[in-house]
Amino acid sequence: MRPCIEAVHPVLGSLDVGASIQFYEQLGFVRAFGGPPENSRYAAIQRDRVELHLQWQDAKEWERIGDRPTYRFVVADVDGLYREFRDAGVSENIKPVADTSWGTREFHLRDPDGNGLQFYRSL
Repeated sequence: MRPCIEAVHPVLGSLDVGASIQFYEQLGFVRAFGGPPENSRYAAIQRDRVELHLQWQDAKEWERIGDRPTYRFVVADVDGLYREFRDAGVSENIKPVADTSWGTREFHLRDPDGNGLQFYRSL
């Protein structure tokens, strides 16, 4: 029997880990571990079965604006999650829910550091 990969915990770059934690708390994530909030350089946040890690990066690592990774999250209720985020006050950098030509229903947003977050389900 071959070994099973059980989970993935992406590490998202951040100029200010504390501010990133606050943003993700608006999305319903909770802090799992990390340094002190006022000066954290590495932390993890969780929501449901998803765990993301946030790692401080120096400003010189961010020379190419918009060159940030994008992460896709499978969710059962795309419309409900979109409403939850909007009700929590997430209004900047969020695109409305739409059906795509490739057979998904999804919406996109960016965190304060420009990392792309896409939430989708198959149609």
